[in-house]
Amino acid sequence: MSKRNSQAAKTAARERLRAERERQAKRAKVKRQALVGVSVVAVLAVAGGVGYAVTQANKPSHWEAAKDAKLVKPKHSTGADGTTVVLGKADAKNTLKMYEDPRCPICAQFEQTVGATVQKDVDSGKYKIQYIGASFIDNNGGEGSKNALSAMGAALNVSPEAFLKYKSALYSAKYHPDETTDKFKDDAYLIKVANTVEGLKGNKAFQKDVKDGTFDKWALDMSKKFDDNKDGVSGTPTLFMNGKKLVGPDGQAAPMTVADFNTAVDKDLSKG
Repeated sequence: MSKRNSQAAKTAARERLRAERERQAKRAKVKRQALVGVSVVAVLAVAGGVGYAVTQANKPSHWEAAKDAKLVKPKHSTGADGTTVVLGKADAKNTLKMYEDPRCPICAQFEQTVGATVQKDVDSGKYKIQYIGASFIDNNGGEGSKNALSAMGAALNVSPEAFLKYKSALYSAKYHPDETTDKFKDDAYLIKVANTVEGLKGNKAFQKDVKDGTFDKWALDMSKKFDDNKDGVSGTPTLFMNGKKLVGPDGQAAPMTVADFNTAVDKDLSKG
């Protein structure tokens, strides 16, 4: 091989090597740019996720927001905030004041045992009922008491009779959940129970009010009425007849049998 050909071959080899190095450098540059782009997107995604999480964390809960919602008072209620709920014959001379929490297991026991007697007495005009609903059990976790109160407000908006029958159904052995099971937080469950009640079964307006939380603000105001009560009541069920506390044989708790209830009621009934 001549020196000229040898030199030309070396020059060509160096040119190929240079070209290959340039191609590799370009590929490396493109790869670096791609990695940087992916990293920026990842950082932005994380930042966006954190921002969303912070926003959600700072967003008030449904029930916190309900405190500032417009108050809708159920029909058949009175008082500035609609939390005076009196049921029965208007001319009944006696008033049974009832403090109950929808999730309360003792309230359920009372309603299942004595509830039919109370309903019979109300229907006969022996006394009327003033109802005060509580939601303190939710403080231990859950929202079922507040949600059930809201649904009861929707029932009261239909009629006083629907309210009383719905309250009885919610406390029934078939539908009242264990205190630790927050079934009443589920609108579908509350509607399922309502579908066993005359006046509420298939009632689209009632169902819409439950789903929309129409009476959520009212439920909170009713709960506050319990919290701020002047009767010194801190638990449920607690009963008063014409301002006097009704108690069973132990002298403290509400009477939990029909016989004990009738004895306590008859003692404090107005004879006028």
